[in-house]
Amino acid sequence: MAMATISSAGSKPLEASSEPVSSPEPARRPGRPTGAQRGPEQRSRLLDAALTLFAKQGIVDTSLGEIAREAGFTPAMVHYYFKTRDQLLDVLIDERFAPLRTSLGMPFQENPDDPVAAITQLTRRIVQAAVDHPWFPSMWVREVISDSGLLRQRMQERFGNAHQKASLSTIARWQQEGRLNADLEPALVFITLLGLTILPLATSNLWRDDPLRRDIGGDEIARHAVALLVQGIGPKKNV
Repeated sequence: MAMATISSAGSKPLEASSEPVSSPEPARRPGRPTGAQRGPEQRSRLLDAALTLFAKQGIVDTSLGEIAREAGFTPAMVHYYFKTRDQLLDVLIDERFAPLRTSLGMPFQENPDDPVAAITQLTRRIVQAAVDHPWFPSMWVREVISDSGLLRQRMQERFGNAHQKASLSTIARWQQEGRLNADLEPALVFITLLGLTILPLATSNLWRDDPLRRDIGGDEIARHAVALLVQGIGPKKNV
C-alpha cells in the first residue's frame, strides 16, 4: 500500500506519485564510450580511418593510436571496439574487402560464355570500386600486389586461391573454345588488367598539375583499358 505524503503546512495528505523515482546512473568506466558514442557510425568511422592510413602508409606501419587520432577519437575508443590491430584487420576483411572481392568476381559468373563482356565489365567494376572507395587503388598496390603485403597474406589465409584457379580455368576454356586469343597467358590476364586500371588510379593524384593528364578520370581510364584489351593497339576495325 502506498504511503501518504504530509505537507509541512499540515494540509490534506497527497497520494504518492505512481511513477518510479529514477536512480542515479552508475559512474561510467574510464575510457569506455557513452551510449551515444557506441553507435555504428563511430565504429564505421574508425574503419574508414584505418583504411585511409593503411592505404597511405601501410598496415604494418600504422598503430591503433594513429587510427584513433585520424578518426578524432581517444585510444580508449579504438580499444573498446578492437583490442588489437589484427582484430581490426579481420573486421575490415569481413566487412569491406570480402564484399568488394565478391563483386569483382561477378562478371565471370554473369558472362560464362562471353569473355569480352566479362573482362569489359570487370574493368569497369574495378574503376567504379576506386571511385566509391578512394583507398582501394593505393591499398591494392601497397598491400595486395606486393608479395610482402600483410593484407595479401591474410586474404590468402582466409580465402585461399580457389577463386583464382576457377577464373584461370575459365580463361583457358575460352581459349580452347576459340572465344579468346589463344596467345594470351591466362596467369597474366588479371595482372595486365590491374596494371591498366589500378596503377593509373593510384597515381592520378600526381596529375593535378599536369595539363596533359589532369582531366583524365575513371571513365577515361576504363575506356582506355577496355580498348587495349579488346582491340589491341592496331587501328579500330569497322564491323
